[in-house]
Parts: sequence; structure tokens; C-alpha cells
Amino acid sequence: MPPPLRILLVDDERVRAAMVEEALTQEGHAVACRLQSPASLNAMVARHQPDVVIIDMESPDRDTLDSMAQLNRENPRPVVFFADQHDPATMQAALRSGVSAYVVDGLVPSRVKAIIEVAIARFDAFQSMRRELDKARNQLTERKRIERAKGLLMKHQNCDEEQAYRMLRKLAMDRGQRIAQVAESVIDVLEHLNKGALS
Repeated sequence: MPPPLRILLVDDERVRAAMVEEALTQEGHAVACRLQSPASLNAMVARHQPDVVIIDMESPDRDTLDSMAQLNRENPRPVVFFADQHDPATMQAALRSGVSAYVVDGLVPSRVKAIIEVAIARFDAFQSMRRELDKARNQLTERKRIERAKGLLMKHQNCDEEQAYRMLRKLAMDRGQRIAQVAESVIDVLEHLNKGALS
């Protein structure tokens, strides 16, 4: 039995929102916050820390898409969007803004549980991919930094690549830092020296 979820609900129709909240409560979930518009979405997610965001609207407008994109950047959460109308371009824009599940034909209480589970699974998979991509980017940046530092050391100390790398490694061990951090310091110092020599 999955644990109950804290949900932030955005719905521009009060009656429908009350019905949705009741359906979610019957499933054992808690609606932490209910909004009529997504204008303050990011701030409310930061304040209430929900597990999932459910948005139930006719169709996402530009402001809604902007709010969802900001949320995805600053406070990423699984977002389920229930839309009344099908428009492929709008759906694509919503997915690019960070929506985990986009469901047309509105919110049907009996389908909510399964849809939320799919949205959470998709969100988790996407976040995992994002972390892997960030890690790969950081490793590439660090490698480039180390190569640059080695090149500067080779030129400045008149040594070969292996000697330059050994210098970096020794500095890193002496300072108790990672080799990429030392490489950054070496680049700063040697580039500063080079600029001074040229002026």
C-alpha cells in the first residue's frame, strides 16, 4: 500500500475542486493547499512542500505554462495536468514546462490514483536522468579544466604532460582538495601571471 501523498491542487472551478479534493481524501491523500490560479504556484509549493501538484483547467494558458516552467526549475515536483480540451501544441508546451502527465477529458476521480502513480514514476525517472546528465556535464567541465591547467603548467614550467599532471595531483593531495579545484586555482594564477607579463 503506497503511503498517502500531500497534494497541491489548482482548479479554477470551486465546485469541481471540492469534488476532486473529496476523491483524493477518500484515497487517503491530503490536499495541503488549494489554489484557483497557478499564479503563485512556485511560492505555494515552496511553502507547503507537496508530493504532487494536480492542475485541473480547461487548457494551460501562457501564464500557466510560465508558472509550471518556473516550478520545474526551482521546486521540481510531479505535475499532473487535467485538461478539458485536446490541443497537441498545448500538450507539447505543457510537457516541455515540466508536466509529468497530461490527461485530456478532465479529471475523472476513479482514474486519479493510477495517473498519479504514473506521473510520480515518470518524474522520478526524469529527475534521475537529469542528475546523470548534470554529473556527466560536471565531469566534462572538470576534465577540460584539468587539461587547461596541465597545458599552462607545461608552458610555464617547461615540463611534459605527465609531469604537469603529477604537479596537479601533488598540489591536490597537499591541500586536501580535488584535482579539479586545484586545476581551477592553477589556471587563475597562471593566467593572471600571463596577463601581467603581457601588460
